[in-house]
Amino acid sequence: MSINKVKQIWSAGDAVVNAWLSIPSGFAAEIIAQCGFDSVTVDMQHGVHDYLSMVECFQAMRSHPVTPMVRVPWNEPGIIGKALDGGAYGLICPMVNTAQEAKSLVSYAKYPPAGTRSNGPIRAGMYSAPGTYQKIANEEIVILPMVETRTSVENMEAILDVQGIDGVYIGPTDLGFSYGLGPKVDHTEREILLIYERVVEECNKRRLNPGIHCGGAEGAARAINMGFKLVTLSDEAGLMSAYAKMQVSETRKMVNGK
Repeated sequence: MSINKVKQIWSAGDAVVNAWLSIPSGFAAEIIAQCGFDSVTVDMQHGVHDYLSMVECFQAMRSHPVTPMVRVPWNEPGIIGKALDGGAYGLICPMVNTAQEAKSLVSYAKYPPAGTRSNGPIRAGMYSAPGTYQKIANEEIVILPMVETRTSVENMEAILDVQGIDGVYIGPTDLGFSYGLGPKVDHTEREILLIYERVVEECNKRRLNPGIHCGGAEGAARAINMGFKLVTLSDEAGLMSAYAKMQVSETRKMVNGK
C-alpha cells in the first residue's frame, strides 16, 4: 500500500481535495493543513515562495495527515530535484506542451534507471527509515504536468502516453488565455468544457488522474462530478480575502441596515 495519501485516495477511486499556498508562511501552512485537506501544494511559480519558505511550510504541515506537494516554477532539473529533496511528495509542473517535455519532467523527478535525478534527499529522507527513501521515491512521488495551453491540448494524447506521470493538472486561467478568453478559474464556456471532458476521458482510458484548479467549493464539486480526481480550492490568500470581504460587508449591513 502506498504511503502517499494522494495515491491512497486515488486507489480507492475517490477525488483528492487539495489546498494551495501562495503566502510564504509556515504558520499559514500549519493552519491550512489542519482544515481537512488531503494534500497541500506550495506554489513556487506564482506564489510568493522561495525554496526556504517551501521547506518551512512542509515542516509546519508535517504533523497533519496531508501530502506535501509543490508547483515548481518551471520544468528544470535543478529546482525539481531540490523541491523533492526538500520533502515534496507531489510535483505539479507548469507549461508542459509536448510529450518530450513530459518525458524530461519524469526524468528529472525519478532516480535511475527510470530517470536522472541526483541522489541527496537531504530532508525527504527523514520521512522514512534511513536508506529506504530512494527505494520508494520513484513509485510514491506524484508527477502532474500542467495542461494549460492550446499546444498542450493538441498534444494531449502524446503527453498522457508518457510513462511515469500520474495524470495532468489543468491550469484554467492560462488555458483560457490560450483560447482568447479572460483569466477565469471556473470556466463555463462550452469550448473549454469540451476540453475538460476530453482530458477526463483520455485519462480514464489510461488509468490516470486528472486534476484542476478551482475557484472554490462550487467549481470543485462540479469538477469532481465531471470526473476530475484532484481539485484545488482557490488558495489561502483568496480564501482569506473572500471571507474577510464577506465579514466586512455583513458588518456594515448589520450596522447600517442595508
